Amino acid sequence: MGLHLWMITKMMFILSKVIFLLRVSDATQNASFDENYKIIWGNQHVQLLNQGREVQLSLDKSSGAGFGSKLYFGSGFFQMKIKLPTKDSGGIVTAFYLFLNTTVHEEMDFEFLGNRPGKPVILQTNVFTNGLGGREQKFSLWFDPGADFHYYKLLWNDHQVVYAFFVDDTPIRVYKNNIIRGVGYPNHTLQVITSFWDGSSWATDGGRTKVNYSNAPFHVNFQDFKINGCISLPNSPNKDCASQKYWWNNKKYWQLNPQQLKSLEDVRKKYMKYDYCTDKSRYPTPRQECSEK
Repeated sequence: MGLHLWMITKMMFILSKVIFLLRVSDATQNASFDENYKIIWGNQHVQLLNQGREVQLSLDKSSGAGFGSKLYFGSGFFQMKIKLPTKDSGGIVTAFYLFLNTTVHEEMDFEFLGNRPGKPVILQTNVFTNGLGGREQKFSLWFDPGADFHYYKLLWNDHQVVYAFFVDDTPIRVYKNNIIRGVGYPNHTLQVITSFWDGSSWATDGGRTKVNYSNAPFHVNFQDFKINGCISLPNSPNKDCASQKYWWNNKKYWQLNPQQLKSLEDVRKKYMKYDYCTDKSRYPTPRQECSEK
């Protein structure tokens, strides 16, 4: 009887682990586009693929396109798998960002600045707080962003930092929360946005390289439409978005761990091409947050 009971208990334990793993697997499957996002412009230039698990935006002389989250958020972990254009992409901008532009402009963004064949695509990051931007940092990428999909991730909480801009699992930028010292920090309710558009006036070589529409249409593809965020309303912010009931607000996410800090240092040393904090011609007196690193 004892052995029989032990076997039943063991089987129940194994079954519970299987059920748990199945639930985790279901939870981590990519969400479809319509679950969390909607088209916000350029409807005729948006194509849903693979039963809504992938979206392709196109750009030609008539229009680009963009989509955004159905909801707004006050904190969270936001990611997207992106495959950039494979053709001559000079002058083209692909953007993935958190955004608010109502009573105040706040933004945290990835902007991919296209280039001519054989020249690297530049990844530009920027942070706007209370309408003030100008915090650009630019990186060349250590892989071909048009050859395959790569994750671009942003973890945002209210404790310590706009945690980090990630490329796959490599942190490339940290923006700290130093409001107590008078440094602006994004603390409004934001929407997740992607867009694909003609940035000929500024994006490549300071605007000297224009989009070559003889290669049109251009395409960019997106996958993985999950959102891990604290839902909030622009006119009625959710005060619970700093709560540690959300995993991204737990103390372990208030700063990078030693391994991440080493990766951050290596990437910035090898691949950072521009940092507003060291641009003395633009900012003879460095911005306050530059001295708070």
